[in-house]
Amino acid sequence: MNPFFIKYPFVLKKLYPNRITKIKAEKSIYLTFDDGPIPEITPWVLDTLKQYNAKATFFCIGDNIRKNPGVFQQILKEKHKIGNHTFNHLNGWKTSKEKYIENTLLAEKEIERFSPQKTKLFRPPFGKIKNSEAAKLVKQDYTIVMWDVISGDFDSRISKNKCLENVLKNASAGSTIVFHDSIKASESLKFALPKVLDYYAEKGFDFKAL
Repeated sequence: MNPFFIKYPFVLKKLYPNRITKIKAEKSIYLTFDDGPIPEITPWVLDTLKQYNAKATFFCIGDNIRKNPGVFQQILKEKHKIGNHTFNHLNGWKTSKEKYIENTLLAEKEIERFSPQKTKLFRPPFGKIKNSEAAKLVKQDYTIVMWDVISGDFDSRISKNKCLENVLKNASAGSTIVFHDSIKASESLKFALPKVLDYYAEKGFDFKAL
């Protein structure tokens, strides 16, 4: 993830006006989780969301689906949405268009092995994707999803309190918030996610999938 986009997430909307960042919604928050599914963290996320009757969108790495099909099927069973995050978590700025598209389609095959969902959502790892890659994916009916709030849970330079602050100070109705169901992010995620759910639930928000 690009640290610049943590500090200045509004730049995404200016750079990429045709990609999903914030959604028009009066009392809804859109939680998203990147980099899973993994058995160490994803089931905890699912259990936490269930306590608040919250739905979310999981942008899954294809290789993690391959390795952990049971965890992936648990996401589907609990009626969350699925998105594509490439098969190998590729940086689009450093990858040829051909390889990037091929890798994305490989992840799509893993998703389709288990998922009846037809919505093709895609989030570029690190938030980095060339316009040529994005154009190719859009032609193949993908919707590219960015964000307007990023927690920074993956960044060891950011404290768990700062991670929580990043969300509570910046999220509002319609916000698309990025967390990560990864081992690297787990300490900050486990601290911040329940508090985010508490805070917005008390304010009358619901939590929807994209």
